[in-house]
Amino acid sequence: MAARTPATPGRRRRTRMMRTPSRKLQELPKVRKQVVGPIEIFRFADGLDITLMILGLLASLVNGACLPVMSLILGEMSDNLISGCLVKTNTTNYRNCTQSQEKVNEDMIVLTLYYVGIGVTALIFGYIQISFWVMTAARQTKRIRKQFFHSVLAQDISWFDSCDIGELNTRMTDDINKINDGIGDKIALLFQNMSTFSVGLAIGLVKGWKLTLVTLSTSPLIIASAAIFSRIVISLSSKELNAYSKAGAVAEEVLSSIRTVIAFGAQEKEIQRYLQNLKDAKDVGIKKAIASKLSLGAVYFFMNGTYGLAFWYGTSLILSGEPDYTIGTVLAVFFSVIHSSYCIGAAAPNFETFTIARGAAFNIFRIIDKKPTIDNFSTTGYKLECIEGTVEFKNVSFSYPSRPSIKILKGLNLKIKSGETVALVGPNGSGKSTAVQLLQRLYDPDDGFITVDGNDIRTLNVQHYREHFGVVSQEPVLFGTTINNNIRYGQDGVTNEDIEKAAKEANAYDFIMEFPKKFNTLVGEKGTQMSGGQKQRIAIARALVRNPKILILDEATSALDTESESVVQAALVKASKGRTTIVVAHRLSTIRSADMIVTIKDGMVVEKGTHAELMEKHGLYYSLAMSQDIKKADEQIESVAYSAEKDTSSIPLCSVNSMKSDFTDKFEESTQYKETNLPEVSLLKIFKLYKSEWPSVVLGTLASVLNGTVHPIFSIIFAKIVTMFENDDKTTLKHDAEIYSMIFVILGVICFVSYFIQGLFYGRAGEILTMRLRHLAFKAMLYQDISWFDDKENTTGALTTMLAIDIAQIQGATGSRVGVLTQNAINMGLSVIISFIYGWEMTLLILSIAPVLALAGMIETAAMTGFANKDKQELKRAGKIATEAVENIRTIMSLTREKTFEQMYEETLQTQHRNTLKKAQIIGICYAFSHAFVYFAYAVGFRFGTYLIQAGRMTPEGMFIVFTAIAYGAMAIGETLVLAPEYSRAKSGAAHLFALLEKKPTIDSYSQEGKKTDICEGNIEFREVSFFYPSRPDVLILRSLSLNIEKGKTVAFVGSSGCGKSTSVQLLQRFYDPVKGQVLFDGVDAKELNVQWLRSQIAIVSQEPVLFNCSIAENIAYGDNSRVVSLNEIKEVANAANIHSFIEGLPEKYNTNVGLKGTQLSGGQKQRLAIARALLRKPKILLLDEATSALDNESEKGLKWSG
Repeated sequence: MAARTPATPGRRRRTRMMRTPSRKLQELPKVRKQVVGPIEIFRFADGLDITLMILGLLASLVNGACLPVMSLILGEMSDNLISGCLVKTNTTNYRNCTQSQEKVNEDMIVLTLYYVGIGVTALIFGYIQISFWVMTAARQTKRIRKQFFHSVLAQDISWFDSCDIGELNTRMTDDINKINDGIGDKIALLFQNMSTFSVGLAIGLVKGWKLTLVTLSTSPLIIASAAIFSRIVISLSSKELNAYSKAGAVAEEVLSSIRTVIAFGAQEKEIQRYLQNLKDAKDVGIKKAIASKLSLGAVYFFMNGTYGLAFWYGTSLILSGEPDYTIGTVLAVFFSVIHSSYCIGAAAPNFETFTIARGAAFNIFRIIDKKPTIDNFSTTGYKLECIEGTVEFKNVSFSYPSRPSIKILKGLNLKIKSGETVALVGPNGSGKSTAVQLLQRLYDPDDGFITVDGNDIRTLNVQHYREHFGVVSQEPVLFGTTINNNIRYGQDGVTNEDIEKAAKEANAYDFIMEFPKKFNTLVGEKGTQMSGGQKQRIAIARALVRNPKILILDEATSALDTESESVVQAALVKASKGRTTIVVAHRLSTIRSADMIVTIKDGMVVEKGTHAELMEKHGLYYSLAMSQDIKKADEQIESVAYSAEKDTSSIPLCSVNSMKSDFTDKFEESTQYKETNLPEVSLLKIFKLYKSEWPSVVLGTLASVLNGTVHPIFSIIFAKIVTMFENDDKTTLKHDAEIYSMIFVILGVICFVSYFIQGLFYGRAGEILTMRLRHLAFKAMLYQDISWFDDKENTTGALTTMLAIDIAQIQGATGSRVGVLTQNAINMGLSVIISFIYGWEMTLLILSIAPVLALAGMIETAAMTGFANKDKQELKRAGKIATEAVENIRTIMSLTREKTFEQMYEETLQTQHRNTLKKAQIIGICYAFSHAFVYFAYAVGFRFGTYLIQAGRMTPEGMFIVFTAIAYGAMAIGETLVLAPEYSRAKSGAAHLFALLEKKPTIDSYSQEGKKTDICEGNIEFREVSFFYPSRPDVLILRSLSLNIEKGKTVAFVGSSGCGKSTSVQLLQRFYDPVKGQVLFDGVDAKELNVQWLRSQIAIVSQEPVLFNCSIAENIAYGDNSRVVSLNEIKEVANAANIHSFIEGLPEKYNTNVGLKGTQLSGGQKQRLAIARALLRKPKILLLDEATSALDNESEKGLKWSG
């Protein structure tokens, strides 16, 4: 298989090897519209959801009408107070007192009851509004997650070849979470604001259309500013999401390849690559924060200007004797219209959240709507009742969609009869694996067609068709579950007896029974708890239990020791009876008995026949066979060595059969996810993280303090305006009106400036903190030792989900949120102080019922914290399943397990969904109570205030100041309570983050301590080494192992799978430390050596080499991450690994991108690149794990000549 072409060739002879940018999820036409429609975002709503949304919408409209209706009551109360002359002064109102105090008192009681009625309405409809929208959001989000995962699994392999898996996983978490935020309680509040705006505007026009029109004159400016900044925020949000998606892709690639990263000492390099994407996100995030706060500042500037204009014009109307205009009318109109204008500003953040959700939905829905060429879930196509297994390739030509210019198969013609065993042989990249993939219909041919039993496979149902295949690949994939489940994935409905039988046929039964949990032993993520041979035998058992009609073996025994291979090979020969078997092999000793051997070169069949017939032809097969010396092939242990500067005799060499450890799972007693009991983290501890940004925090806090003073000042000015009509001097009234109106304009300027400063400095501090936390979390992950990654709770999916969710949740309680918290605290504090000054008795009464509101907030916070923890764990489980499925999509397609993984994913979502439905009730109740509390407080306060005024213990001005101040204070409390769930989630996320940051690994990869000798000769000694894995201390792997390896010697480790060979190699790399005894290098205990220096002396080439999604040159340069690697050096080692000629034949040569995990290369090409990477390291100790198992003979000979 050839390699894919990169974006840009390099021209300089000596360059720093940097990663190429990650590719987009799907090469779709670029479109200007980056958001879905406001209706389209609800496309996954069913009948019940629509009902909930309609009821929630109606409740939002009713709830929104409560505030402007309250303005009418406030106006009536004001007129009553003024007209009743309920003041102990010698002045009278210039309109004269028209009502008795008794009549006023009766009217005030009635108006107070109206307040109670509004409060009850707000209580009922507030609950319906929030809980219904949260419930329907949870239901739709669950459906979106399900459909997104379904659509991903439905895509064909060519789509996965051109997408970034890490970016895909990030979208599955971050983007869908943003959709949930946008269509839940935030949209309920948006509709509430719209209702307040509409009803307030209507009341204003009815009560006083002149004042209303003048007041609305500034509305176009408010709307225009909100619209402009909203578009800016949308654009910046999209860029921010893309930057975080790229960072997530880096994290996924690195964490899933952690052993390779640590072995080559590339942690710091990968951290810097991750950090670069975070910096891009930070820069965009700061701009977004500034734009968001500028929008809010502009809204408040125009609103305060509107206040001044309205009061000035209202006073003018009253003084000019305009009919029906009283102070009550002015107040009713003013507050109705102002509430309308205020709701435009209040709706801005909710509208922003909704818009961000629409932007996130654009990316999600685009993938959901992507129609694959080969739909893995398609129900169309003919289902053969019985497949005999006759296969025919008819003039098949094919090139991979990712590199259409390179033809892999060129008119391939081949017929395989039913029941035959056919072997495909040929050089690396000749098209053998491609032909096998086409047969499984992972791709479709460009020209020609493939038939099974005379039927074009494109006309067959793809799922039903693949169910007749059993596939065992050279790099078998196991899933992070038990051995039993891994084998069971082979076929639905198999019994335990069937599983045991398959294990025996694959020669796996004996080693499985040696595990404490036997078939219930967990194999770890990607099978990391098993050795290579154990993994391959489990994979063979999985294929055999399938009882396939067509068996495909791609180097199926390459990881087995000689004894196991002979037994398994015999089992495979037996299993081949009665079914069509296709074998892809480089070891010709394993295919001599095949019914037909087909030699493929350059995508075409060059010869075919039995072993004897081909040997007589003296063609390509004969050359391959003679060069291998078939009789001794299984007994030889080949050596590969190279040094650019020294003779190979200076490099000790250990060849082993496996690089994977013989783990069992750390928590194999249970496959259930266990919640970790973590200490609670205070908000103060979170805020302490700001210490390095204290100048920005101080300036942002000062701006927030300034913002917090605006509303308390407003309450005083407002009361002054209301009660200034006690004076009958028109000149004084006009003068006062002008002064107070100017003060409102000044308050508007203060709001604009302070919001800008708040957005600039808190936005900067918040984004820098978020970047630092993600950076620290990722660094802390790479800081851990290998045993930490062996823990089933620390899978790639769980860790990438933590980076995406936990840090985002902490971000939700930092940055601008700190500014809001500070602003609300100042607002509440000053409001209470002012209230005590102007009416301490009334203030005490209102505050006496405040603890009830506080209790509701505490209950909500406690409940939300619990739900946040549960949701986090379930989403991590879902992320783990999704990541595992997407990373191993080829195996899932071959096993037709798409529906199995989809069901597992849905089960985890179901638990989280139930939690959310419970959460919706608590959020709804708490919101309704806190919202209605204001109206109840008004009812009690106004009734008591009237009594105090009558008793001469309070003035109307004092009452209005207390009410307005307490009202704004209550609004601040309400806004803080709305943020309570975010702070709860932040504390939960912080608990996980601090637990990670504070965890000290046993083997510190970043430690600068330890010896660094000037010269490493390469002498190795195992001295009485005993070892068991921390995950299973009851199983001793090495028992007093003693072994001396002198420098320059070649030593081979042989033995049955699981005997401890790989364990010894991992101890050499110091992935673990011995329980007893010592591993010495040149006579020095490995524990006394600097771990980075020690690993720099070692290079490893494994049987399943890990390559990264970057260019060939960058992958080879990965061998030495301590310096700048020149292109000449790269070419030199590539030539030594016998891959230089192949690379030079590619259009982009060394700049060719190898694809995710090297999927754009054949197995042999990947292994040769890995060998070149190891040779570049110039190691003193070279470890080879079946390093040539995937190579054809010509390539292998080339390697030997290089030594």
